[in-house]
Amino acid sequence: MSIKKLNVLGNVLYLAAHPDDENTRFISYCANEMLYNTAYLALTRGDGGQNLVGPEIREELGIIRTQELLAARRTDGGKQFFTRAIDFGYSKTSSETQEIWNREKVLADIVWVIRKFRPDVIVSRFPVGGYGGHGHHVASAELGVEAFEKAADKTAFPEQLKWVSTWRAQRIVVNTGRWWKKDISADDEGVVAHDIGSYVEELGLSCNELASLSRTMHKSQGFGSTGKRGEHEEFFEHLGGTQAKASLFEGYSTTWDRVEGSANIQKSIEAIIEGYDIAEPSKSIRGLLDLRSNLKNLKDEFWRGTKLVEVDQIIQACAGLFLEAKCGDFSASPGDSIHVDFELVNRSDSKITVAGISSKILGANLPIARLMSNNLKFDIKEGYVLPASAKYSQPYWLEKTGTLGTYDVSNQELIGTPENDPAIEFDITLDVAGHKLVYTIPLIYKWNDPVKGEQYRPFAITPPVFVNFSESILIFADDNSKVLNLLIKSAVDNFSGKVQIKAPKGWQLNKSEWDIKLENKGDEQKITAILKPTSKAVDGSITAQVISGGVQYNMALSTIEYDHIPTQLYFPRSEAKLVHIDLENKGSLVGYIEGAGDVIPQSLEIIGYDVDILQESDLKPENLKKYSSIVLGIRALNTNERIDFIMPALLDYAKAGGTLILQYNTKHRVKTDNFAPYPLKLSRDRVTEEDAEVTYLLPFHKILNSPNKITNADFDGWVQERGLYFPDEWDEKYDAVLGWNDKGEERKDGSLLVAEYGEGHYIYTGISFFRELPAGVPGAYRLLTNIISYGN
Repeated sequence: MSIKKLNVLGNVLYLAAHPDDENTRFISYCANEMLYNTAYLALTRGDGGQNLVGPEIREELGIIRTQELLAARRTDGGKQFFTRAIDFGYSKTSSETQEIWNREKVLADIVWVIRKFRPDVIVSRFPVGGYGGHGHHVASAELGVEAFEKAADKTAFPEQLKWVSTWRAQRIVVNTGRWWKKDISADDEGVVAHDIGSYVEELGLSCNELASLSRTMHKSQGFGSTGKRGEHEEFFEHLGGTQAKASLFEGYSTTWDRVEGSANIQKSIEAIIEGYDIAEPSKSIRGLLDLRSNLKNLKDEFWRGTKLVEVDQIIQACAGLFLEAKCGDFSASPGDSIHVDFELVNRSDSKITVAGISSKILGANLPIARLMSNNLKFDIKEGYVLPASAKYSQPYWLEKTGTLGTYDVSNQELIGTPENDPAIEFDITLDVAGHKLVYTIPLIYKWNDPVKGEQYRPFAITPPVFVNFSESILIFADDNSKVLNLLIKSAVDNFSGKVQIKAPKGWQLNKSEWDIKLENKGDEQKITAILKPTSKAVDGSITAQVISGGVQYNMALSTIEYDHIPTQLYFPRSEAKLVHIDLENKGSLVGYIEGAGDVIPQSLEIIGYDVDILQESDLKPENLKKYSSIVLGIRALNTNERIDFIMPALLDYAKAGGTLILQYNTKHRVKTDNFAPYPLKLSRDRVTEEDAEVTYLLPFHKILNSPNKITNADFDGWVQERGLYFPDEWDEKYDAVLGWNDKGEERKDGSLLVAEYGEGHYIYTGISFFRELPAGVPGAYRLLTNIISYGN
């Protein structure tokens, strides 16, 4: 299959707004049936979405979804690109989206990717105009169409031409279908159809089966997919360029005819294909080496470089070359010594000699002249010192503070790339039958797990020390002091320094400096201080740093670990938010049933509640009566497989005098119909403007007045949205307490519904507390406290 691809010179770019927007069926088809270089350009990293696998949101969720996209592309054979745009949350209009994104920057990034990847066909997932739904979706289409034209214009973003040339794709189309146009047909003007359900013999899978495996990588979004077989028709509608009549891929050459000076290359590849011996692939290496020599003489830099990479990968596969560099630890800091084990194996009779191992980052070059005999492992152990200038393995788009809508990335060559290059790479130089080949491999950490077997993770360069606050936010509901806990963790041996913390104006610390000494890498030291607000306390961030050798270190450590993606490290700033609010609460013990993952329990503990995480076995009447309220986590109705069995006990708890609170759930895939005491219908209603004006439908309702009087000030400073997936129909027994709407829309009144039920209470709320509490929004704490205190 890879050898066949050498004779295919076609590129297809799929374009949409978010991770999981891509049509993996089409990507699988183009990459594996048509053998085109196929890429997906996601304008954002999905930072504003929800998370079904854990508590991470915002930047950390963006890291997860970036890796999920890369896992999807490894599965379906595509490549991955991004822009600097941030998923700032749901937007209802393209104009708002483009304003927040800084449209010129995002447009420039799309143009850059087009010029760099040089697609023949660009496919937009969404249409230009209103029926794309989400404002991000529509904006991706509008910007894509504009970038299609500007990529060919040398006056547009001329600063890019230092690295790339202008490029005009043949056409841009929208991947439309019957979900938008029920009666669509390939006979419609401007529409072509493709059956993309073909079976790929070399893989033993259909494109649809491969696509389902790819889509299942989007685990944080709950997009596990079942494989399908047989015909599958996709429709594409013309947006710009040369209009296709029968096929997306018509009107241009995808053979070597498009490359000057390549007259004999196609025949050479055909000869390699014809002579390929599946029982002895190494027989093809001689022909591949000759082909490689011919490719190096081509003037076309793009196809020369693209095909040389492909040929080198095929030679590696034909020779059964295993090349690995592993470190004894998963991280080190600048100035550290590291020990690297190289394992090099030639599993063929081809004459291959290791000529050298080098690393630009380490400034190292090790000449070698050793013949690699068939299936004899060649081990080398080398020691290196990381240079003091080595960069930390911080995701490049998070190195600087961006805006609400755009990451701050100034290095043009980084823009568009999905992730950092490996922290350390080695160039393995081989002599293969007289031809010099260089293979670049990453340094990795490898270990054995008793259950999972061989495991890998990327090697990382980290600061020598981390300072983590135990809580990212501290809420002070009165003037009493609180204990501030910090954890200092060394990433090197023999670390010593001075820890300093600094509080905002009006906050008193009993101590602000400590001397620390950590003997071994991984050692930790806990530090505590007493923090007290004064009458002049100003909300803000308390920061921490460690001074060592005249250098300041002010990074915390966040480790993101899931089985479906490589372990990721993120180094946010060492800080915690301090919020001094007027807050009273009633009731003390809260039960919590987890949903898709949020930090509501921790947030409630910060303001003085005791929170128990409840399991199904805990839901006995005699046990539940001790709780002043029970809260269900976000999307519990969507994610808890036992929720249909759990809800009767919870409703009985409310009927007997308790307060039962449900947070938002999506309308799709609710796993029980019996989640409310009276009729209530979920919808997709949402209010995305975080500053949308609130209407008090029942201003004297207890939930707005006790124990805290809710005022307009409580709705200031909210982030991303007011709420989502509000009910749009409900029984008259519910009190609708609040109403709000995005500009130009009708008011939505279903965000907070309260009902008396037996001796107790039932409350359903789609308000986005899961976003507001981690952001330290005072009014959200006061409102949620009233909800939890209701009935006490």
